[in-house]
Amino acid sequence: MAADFNWAIGGEAGDGIDSTGKIFAQALSRAGRHVFTSKDFASRIRGGYTAYKVRTSVDKVQSVVDRLDVLIALTPRTIEENLDELHDGSVIIYDGERTTMQDVEIPGEMVGLDVPLKRLAEEAGGAIMRNVVALGAACEVTNFPIENLDSALTKRFKDKGQQLVDNNKEAARAGQEYVAEEYDHEFDYDLETTDEDYVLLNGDQAIGMGAIAAGCRFYAGYPITPATDVMTYLKGRIEQFGGHVIQAEDELSAINMALGAARGGARSMTATSGPGIDLMTETFGLIATSETPLVICNVMRSGPSTGMPTKQEQGDLNGMLYGGHGEVPRFVLAPTTIAECFWKTVEAFNLAEKYQIPVYLTADLSMAVTEQTFTPDTFDMDEVEVDRGFVVDEADIDEHLSESGGFQPHEITEDGISPRAFPGTSGGAHMSTGLEHDEQGRRTEDTEMRVEQVDKRNRKVETAEAREDWSPREFGNPDADNLVITWGSNEGALAEALDLLEESGIDIRVLSVPYIFPRPDLSDAVAAADQTIVVECNETGQFADIVEHDVLERVDRVNKYTGVRFKADELAEEIRESLATGVEA
Repeated sequence: MAADFNWAIGGEAGDGIDSTGKIFAQALSRAGRHVFTSKDFASRIRGGYTAYKVRTSVDKVQSVVDRLDVLIALTPRTIEENLDELHDGSVIIYDGERTTMQDVEIPGEMVGLDVPLKRLAEEAGGAIMRNVVALGAACEVTNFPIENLDSALTKRFKDKGQQLVDNNKEAARAGQEYVAEEYDHEFDYDLETTDEDYVLLNGDQAIGMGAIAAGCRFYAGYPITPATDVMTYLKGRIEQFGGHVIQAEDELSAINMALGAARGGARSMTATSGPGIDLMTETFGLIATSETPLVICNVMRSGPSTGMPTKQEQGDLNGMLYGGHGEVPRFVLAPTTIAECFWKTVEAFNLAEKYQIPVYLTADLSMAVTEQTFTPDTFDMDEVEVDRGFVVDEADIDEHLSESGGFQPHEITEDGISPRAFPGTSGGAHMSTGLEHDEQGRRTEDTEMRVEQVDKRNRKVETAEAREDWSPREFGNPDADNLVITWGSNEGALAEALDLLEESGIDIRVLSVPYIFPRPDLSDAVAAADQTIVVECNETGQFADIVEHDVLERVDRVNKYTGVRFKADELAEEIRESLATGVEA
């Protein structure tokens, strides 16, 4: 029996693949099992292959692997697409009564279960429940208590009435009973349950939850894959805390609305993906010049242009670091786990207000859509700290007035951070413009003031570098001769790859970097290593270029840009080959 269990459902877009996968993932997490999901979906509403995979164990899982134990195949292509991951003993559940599935051949020593999914669903109340019938069949195959599936079905359908909940429960039992009665077979799977209590959420949801915890009270966005779930999560929740969600007509409107709310004193954010970041770039400069604190979330996907909207990539790094005309101070944070999406969102809001600067918070598609289990204390709201920075009120505003009595929101200071007054503060009225300005915000072309303001804005970054902790996260063997550096969603696959490499006698030290700018000094770590490898999902090695720039040494690169995330076993092999052929750094 495998140490963990891998399940998938596949078909065409519009077949309910996503909702079915979420129901099963929820059932497993409610049964006290760890869950890690992955999705493969086409950039269209209907048609095109789509799949939802669930890896589950009683132990923590952080990656997908090249193994599939039970597959619900709604189309022949589903079997073809997953053939490399199926193995002797894998179970394929399909509906042989469907015209397209009548001639399906089950390969090798796999077990085919022909279950009349549509007919059983119709008998339970409607053909639309055929996927739930398949879930019931999977429960029988894996000896998984169907009561856990009942709980997930209740959560999914309770808002649509008890009758629909009951019909779905009946459909699930029809699938379970059919397999039990028609197939006298000893299956290799037995899904153990525990009493553990887990939270199941994806990266977009964690970002939304972090925004609320951080005190975000205004969100404006335009729907775009894969960032839409941030807005979906916030809608209906942020209002409970006095906040608002606005769906704008486009990305330009979204960032300008968010900017307006931030100027009004609200913690504000927007979220988009690469094409939206391009459109927002001009306003990004206005945010920096006006010294407005704002969080811009970029959930990366394959580009350029429209690219592959539903596929994975980490190709926007250079754009976030250098995009925009002129010299624009900014911070770039890149959470490396789903849990860190929550905490880095909180940190992004604090940094934005402490340094009155735009902050890019970047995730990628794999992290955004992946659902994973966590213990509730992973997101301990009592640990959340809100720092609104250098805010002045009526009591101390007199210290920041010009000789003419005007408030100075762009006051020249030693650390580059000027006082900030919320609207309504007595004596705090001031101008705000994208033109170069003096300390009061008034337009100026004075050469000395221009230099002072540019230097002042850039000093904020220098101040932050000195005051904040930009350390990477380290794991693996700290004394290993081989160093692997990564960023973004690769951390989970890399953590599991280390176990596989250790079995081969290969020790690795890993630095996972959540801060892209400012960022940690990796010079000593690279200098101490015999070989350094940078792992990322793009073709040119954008982060590897940055590391080489910083440390003035060459590094080896493991890159993937197929649109599919790294798998643990695949990544272990890539690192093994790189170590065998690479040149010492």
